Amino acid sequence: MTGREQQLKVGAVIITMGNRPEELRALLDSVAKQDGDPVEVVVVGNGSPVPDMSGTASRVRTIELPENLGIPGGRNVGIEAFGPGGQDVDVLLFLDDDGLLPRTDTAQLCREAFAADPELGIVSFRIADPDTGETQRRHVPRLRAADPMRSSRVTTFLGGANAVRTKVIGQVGGLPDDFFYAHEETDLAWRALDAGWLIDYRADMVLHHPTTAPSRHAVYHRMVARNRVWLARRNLPALLVPVYLGVWLLLTLARRPSKPALKAWFGGFKEGWTSPCGPRRPMKWRTVWRLTRLGRPPVI
Repeated sequence: MTGREQQLKVGAVIITMGNRPEELRALLDSVAKQDGDPVEVVVVGNGSPVPDMSGTASRVRTIELPENLGIPGGRNVGIEAFGPGGQDVDVLLFLDDDGLLPRTDTAQLCREAFAADPELGIVSFRIADPDTGETQRRHVPRLRAADPMRSSRVTTFLGGANAVRTKVIGQVGGLPDDFFYAHEETDLAWRALDAGWLIDYRADMVLHHPTTAPSRHAVYHRMVARNRVWLARRNLPALLVPVYLGVWLLLTLARRPSKPALKAWFGGFKEGWTSPCGPRRPMKWRTVWRLTRLGRPPVI
């Protein structure tokens, strides 16, 4: 380990609804086993008490919120626990509370990656089912997702399995609180890319997570549609907003969702146009070209 890597301090933010105490304890134990300097952990009870974690080897601080602020809101609270914008550490891991780090070198691989490339802002981990070892296609954050074992530069990242350089948050801000659930990672990714940062998908940085369907969440279809509109309104040049949303409308119809799901989706789509989306900061056209060169033009 070089001196530069040793100087990078790593923290972790985990949000929980308090309903997975055994999984959370296993995750904390896997964080405690990471090579190198200990990773300080903040566990945020998102509208619920944090289960008793006494006896875990991790250095854990807990915060209990009186109400559920959603995924981005809860993670932002965890970020601020490390000082404004997370500045008390160099890198923050964001981990789902039912995930687990099967390898002990993940934090050290993060230190090495960020130390080696000062322009690297975000690393997206590979999510694998603990029983089968398989990675779902939707968990590979690029269009060419057939080979999850191929690491590459990407344009977005996975929310519950990633590492972020805190300088990125200090420069472009945290996750969009009002999104509550869905697309908050892409919003941050686009802002980071527009500021000149790079994002990598690393197949060798693994989070074990049981295979699930995102539609298990009752609010899935409405939130996905509403936040897709907000994402475009906040970040895209005006000319691309109707193109991006038109493509996603066609893709949604092509997937032939059920009538209740489609009704919820159109309700969210309408809500995205009629409700405030937060500050509008359209990305530069050179960022559009950069996304295109990376294989993900911001129209899909």
